[in-house]
Amino acid sequence: MRSLARERGDRRTGTRAFRASPRVAPATARGTRAAFRGPVRLFSCPECDSVLFFENTVCTSCGQHVGYSVEGRALVAVPDDPERASHPFVAPSPGLRSTRYLKCKNFSEQDTCNWLVRASDQHDYCRSCRLTERIPDLGDAKNRGALLEIERAKRRLVYSLLTLKLPVVSKKEDPEGGLRFDFLRGSEEQPVMTGHDEGLITLNVAEADAAFRENMREKMGEGYRTVLGHLRHEIGHYYWNRLIRGTPALGGFRELFGDDEQSYEAALERHYGEGPPVDWPERFISSYATMHPWEDWAETWAHYLHMVDTLETAKNHGLSLRMPGRRSGRRASATVATDALAFRDYESLSRGWHAVTIALNDLNRSMGVKDVYPFVLSPTVHDKLRFVHDVIRRAAAQSSGSWLDWFRHRRAS
Repeated sequence: MRSLARERGDRRTGTRAFRASPRVAPATARGTRAAFRGPVRLFSCPECDSVLFFENTVCTSCGQHVGYSVEGRALVAVPDDPERASHPFVAPSPGLRSTRYLKCKNFSEQDTCNWLVRASDQHDYCRSCRLTERIPDLGDAKNRGALLEIERAKRRLVYSLLTLKLPVVSKKEDPEGGLRFDFLRGSEEQPVMTGHDEGLITLNVAEADAAFRENMREKMGEGYRTVLGHLRHEIGHYYWNRLIRGTPALGGFRELFGDDEQSYEAALERHYGEGPPVDWPERFISSYATMHPWEDWAETWAHYLHMVDTLETAKNHGLSLRMPGRRSGRRASATVATDALAFRDYESLSRGWHAVTIALNDLNRSMGVKDVYPFVLSPTVHDKLRFVHDVIRRAAAQSSGSWLDWFRHRRAS
C-alpha cells in the first residue's frame, strides 16, 4: 500500500479527517478455538479479590500493587518496594507456573504503563511499549498527560489483537512486516498527520485533548471520535497489508469493498469536494468509509474490534438483556444472555451486539448524554463485518509457529 500518512491529511488542520467506527471461506473448527481465547476478564486483586480495572496499578481496597501479565492475562501482585521491584520477582499467573517478571521500563521509570515483562524475554519494555518509537517531549506536562491516555488506549488495542491471535510484531523484530507507533505533537510549521504507512502508525497527540477532539468531531460531522477509535482504524490498514494484499482473500474483499487499485488521490479529492453519496448509510458504516475501499475496510475493521471488545466485556459481566418483539400477534420479549454468546459465530455476535447497543444508548439517554453508539448497521455492512470476522478466524487457523515466521513465508511465496 502506498504511503497514506500524508494523503489522508486534512490540509486545513494537519489532521486526518476521520470518523472512527468500530469495525474467504469459513475457518476450521481448530481455527475457531484458536481465534478467540476468551473474553476480556473481570480483573480482581490477587490479595483481597476486589474488582480491578485493566489499567490499575494498585488495589484501592487493600493497597496491593499490581501489574498486567500478558501470558497469564491477569493483574498479578508486584512488590511495592522500588528496590525489590527493580529486580526479577516471582508473580504467580493463572494457568502458568510461577513466573519471574520485571516491570516494563515505562512502568518503573515513567509510570506510563502497568504491564510486566518476563525476565527471560530480555526486553526492557513490554509487548505494547516496545512498539512505540517516537514520543513528544515529556518535559511538557501536556504531552505527558496526552501520552498516558494514548498508551492506555494502545495497550487495550494490543490486548485485543493478542486475544484474537493476530500478529503483533515490532519493526525492530521484523523491519519489513512489523509495527511501529509514533506519537507526535505538531505545529503550524510542521503539522502531524494521523495515518498509516507500511506498518508505521502516526498519531497526532492533540487527539488526546478532549476539547480538540470534540471540535474536530463537530467540524467533520462525525458521530464518534476517540483515541482508541483512531488506533483501531489505522491498524486496520496494517492488517489489510498483512491479511488481504496478495492473498486469496483479495477477491472476496473486492466483491464487497470495491476496487482497491482505484486512485486514492482522486478518491480523496472527490470525497472532500463532493461529499459522500446520499445513500451511504445503506452500504457503509460511516461517511468516511465511502471515500476509498481501503478506508471502508479500515472503518469496518475498527468497528469489528469495537464490537468484539465490548461484547467480551459484557460477557464477563454476565449481562442479560431483554429485546422486545412479537409472537403470535402478542407482544413478547426475548432475552439475550451475553455469557452464552458464541464468539466463533458472527450471527451470535450480531444478535448480542444489537441488544447491547440498544441498552447502552438507552442508559446514556437516561443520564442525559448523547448515544454512545450512533450507528445503524445495514445488511451490506453486516456482510462486510462478517468478512472481517472470517478473515481474522482464517488467519489464526492458518498460522503455525511464530507470526514472524508466517510473515516471512508469505513474503517469500
